[in-house]
Amino acid sequence: MDAAVATSLFWISVAAVLGPVIAAVMPRRLVPEVVLLLVAGVLIGPYAFELASVDSEIGLLRELGLGLLFLLAGYEIEVKELTGRGGRRALVTWLVCFALALATVGALAAWGVVHAGIAVAIALTSTSLGTLLPILTDRGLLNTPIGRSVLNHGAMGELLPVIAMAILLGARGAAVSLVVLAVFAAVAVLVAWLPRRIVHEGSRFHHFVRRTSDTTAQTPVRLTMLLLVGLIALAVVFDLDVILGAFAAGFILRRLVPAGNETLESKLDGLAYGFLIPIFFVTSGMTIDVGAVADAPGALAAFFVLLVVVRGVPVFVATRMDRSGDGRSFGTSEQFQIALYSTTALPIIVAVTGVAVAAGEMSNASASILVAAGAATILILPPTASALPTRVTSRS
Repeated sequence: MDAAVATSLFWISVAAVLGPVIAAVMPRRLVPEVVLLLVAGVLIGPYAFELASVDSEIGLLRELGLGLLFLLAGYEIEVKELTGRGGRRALVTWLVCFALALATVGALAAWGVVHAGIAVAIALTSTSLGTLLPILTDRGLLNTPIGRSVLNHGAMGELLPVIAMAILLGARGAAVSLVVLAVFAAVAVLVAWLPRRIVHEGSRFHHFVRRTSDTTAQTPVRLTMLLLVGLIALAVVFDLDVILGAFAAGFILRRLVPAGNETLESKLDGLAYGFLIPIFFVTSGMTIDVGAVADAPGALAAFFVLLVVVRGVPVFVATRMDRSGDGRSFGTSEQFQIALYSTTALPIIVAVTGVAVAAGEMSNASASILVAAGAATILILPPTASALPTRVTSRS
């Protein structure tokens, strides 16, 4: 490790520590920690004080942080929920959002207002489920009907944009990309099947894993990281976004431990939220060109409004058909809560703008504005949702 990398990692670590400290002293924790990490990244990044940079070593930690963020998001999703009525409704809702986004972006592109229309449309339909998980947990919503509805919409709002990126933004063409996705899915299914044959209850390897779970071997954690890195590597080999591999790893992990494992979850949370995920958010802030954002406040506000209209309004309408824990329809306040949480976006926006910039279809200035708007959703929407009254009780 050279001096520049060590210095960058130091300032990123400082930012990661200051984020929760500042969030804790704020009244009612009005500013989410994620936003503070982004702001800290802006300050130490190349567009402000130039204290840190993202080179290959930091970039690797950033990708692992992103991977763990999506693994934990995929782990929280229950397949039964996604295949049930709520999941099917969330799927249809996302398709409506995407159609609305394409129509809106198409009109703006015809006026010469928007370039890289497909990338912008995908960004407009995203939900930052990984970012929402700690917010929902801290506010006691994760195991409520509101939380389950947000998880359904969030799962579709993360997984389907990534699939859309692979099909519509790939250089291979849509048909070839679909074939590649199908092959990737087949390999992922095989990866999910093999461990259950090897680590089944009562096997020697299962006893070994349990026996070494609390020793220095930490075998369950190492196996989880192998699963994550293996599927990320597989996604890279197939020229797919690492998010897809990480999300698949989360689904597979949930299948392997369907009832959950509190000890493993605690250790993964420590590794993820204690070190790697903060690096992802801080370095995401470092990519924001504050000058470009300051020069175009109208564009920032316009994209924020588009996110609310394109993603939030269809979710609001769809939740009218959902049911709360006591069998009643969600009230207007609960609808607003679910819609506001589901409109919270960032990691997918970071990913899709990164792909567009790398392809030369979007300028870094435009990408910075989109990422800043995604950060604004985290700053504004969850606190607004939390301030709304609710009558929904926890689901048993």
